[in-house]
Amino acid sequence: MSLEKINNNSMIIKYQNTDNVLEDICSIIESARDYAYKSVNIALVERNWLIGYRIAEEELKGNDRADYGLEIVKKLSKELTKQYGKGFDRSNLYRFLSFYKNFPQIVDALSRQSGNLLSWTHYRTLLQVFDKKARDWYEKEALEQTWSTRTLQRNIDTQYYYRLLKSQVKEPVIKEMEENNKENYLMNKLEFFKNPVIAEFLGYSLDSTFTETELETSIINNLQKFLMELR
Repeated sequence: MSLEKINNNSMIIKYQNTDNVLEDICSIIESARDYAYKSVNIALVERNWLIGYRIAEEELKGNDRADYGLEIVKKLSKELTKQYGKGFDRSNLYRFLSFYKNFPQIVDALSRQSGNLLSWTHYRTLLQVFDKKARDWYEKEALEQTWSTRTLQRNIDTQYYYRLLKSQVKEPVIKEMEENNKENYLMNKLEFFKNPVIAEFLGYSLDSTFTETELETSIINNLQKFLMELR
């Protein structure tokens, strides 16, 4: 069957035939990887935001009792860890709650299925910033400049926002940042999938010993199942 007979809208990978077979196949692989990355990221960000939302909703039933929220998180952590693993310990549940409270606008981006979303690791890093103006600025810059999580972390650690704010001549500060983070600008998609958070989210054991090949095979198998469920 020729591709011309296939409804292009039904395919998640957009394919264009050229005279170079190697370039065509590389394009297919990269398109599939980008789609997988975006799909997993959207689902993970949405899951964590919704968990935070649901915990916050439950907290309201406590009539401002400080210990009520603690009881909820403690109980949830115990049951969720038993069922899904250590990614749902108390510190992570509090992180999800903080994510919901500090990024209420995420629900709008998710509803549009837009590309205006960072990875969960980016948002987790941004939660370190308590100054809302600084946090919003780092989020905007990370999106627009496609900062990797390493670049974002380094810029937060070196007070990049505040240094720029105080500098009358900003160009040298920007150039220094770009030079220091040169190797971190493009996010490595394979490293994203090897992240323990992503590994657990996709459903394979973190306690197993994987060779590089076994790890990639496990990722692909679980990712295929995950993507089939998304369609």
